Amino acid sequence: MNKKIKVESPGRINLIGEHVDYNGGSVLPGAIDKKVEFIVENIPGNKCFIESKTINKKFEFDFSSLEKSSEHWQNYILGTVNNLINKKNQRISAFSCEINSSLPIGAGISSSSALISGLASSLIEINNLEIKKNEIVDIVSDVEHNYIGLKGGIMDQFTILNGQKNKLIHLECHSRNFKYVTAEFKDYQIILLNTNVEHNLANTAYNDRVEECNYALKLINEKCGNKFSSLCEVDLNIIESLKNDMDVKIYNRASFVINENLRTHDAAIKLNEFKLMEIGNLMYQSHAGLKDLYEVSCNELDYLVDLTKAHDQIIGSRMMGGGFGGCTINLIHKRFIDEFIEEASKSYYEKFSINLTPIEINVCDGVKIKNLQTD
Repeated sequence: MNKKIKVESPGRINLIGEHVDYNGGSVLPGAIDKKVEFIVENIPGNKCFIESKTINKKFEFDFSSLEKSSEHWQNYILGTVNNLINKKNQRISAFSCEINSSLPIGAGISSSSALISGLASSLIEINNLEIKKNEIVDIVSDVEHNYIGLKGGIMDQFTILNGQKNKLIHLECHSRNFKYVTAEFKDYQIILLNTNVEHNLANTAYNDRVEECNYALKLINEKCGNKFSSLCEVDLNIIESLKNDMDVKIYNRASFVINENLRTHDAAIKLNEFKLMEIGNLMYQSHAGLKDLYEVSCNELDYLVDLTKAHDQIIGSRMMGGGFGGCTINLIHKRFIDEFIEEASKSYYEKFSINLTPIEINVCDGVKIKNLQTD
């Protein structure tokens, strides 16, 4: 049966809970109204045809040649198809796929996870496969780990697949238990400020942090009788008691992760209680930890966060995403947005000779599928 569908796969923001998903902790993300869009159709034959309107590139392949490509962007496609055929043992038909995106690449709002999640959902739909959302999360994780080489957690793909309009997801990454929290910020609006920089060490340093956290967990378990399966299970008192048994860098990484996990739980409670000033303070604490303990910020991000501190109309700001570039996430009074963007854009350009890109977002639903044609 021939099917032609349109799939919208959103990016995501994360209010707080950075770098804890791969440590089994809690995050507070939401899907956003900036998306990757796919038009996907079954076609006869053995060749698949992919065209990205966003980067103005295309390629073709068949199912007998799914090895990694030297063209990085192609591996998101090839890895997804390879997983379905060779790891999930699914039969899929040849297909054409046209991709358009309003998600800026390298901004820390998960354009890569949106791409893989959207394509996987598309292929599952046009081939009538019985694969549930939790399995798609695992497919996306596998592609990111083994085809792209990024050892991240499940926050991005889980949010992209399970997002709901005007809701953040308080997700326990270790168990995948979650609940929706109303994203109500009253007179304040979430504004992202894209630094438009992506430092080269981003992916390498990200994977380094994963390894450093794994090492911290190993050291803690050696002292505590292998009690913990993830770093975020460790009590703050335990990490403090072991401070002198760890290298300063490893202690700092673990301390940040454990404290960030506690901040996320606190923020979810405060959001339910509309205690927005307290959420803002937690965001600033998060950024300080990401900068000084986890060391994943950069001058451009720090500059933008510091800029907000002079204004009472801005109650919270921090870097968001993997780090070393990308966006800050800010809670700004609605009446002050235009004035601050103008000030920040001018000041940022004077400092770095780089144009700043503001991104106003709304929290929206996850992946959506629309049938365009069925024969």
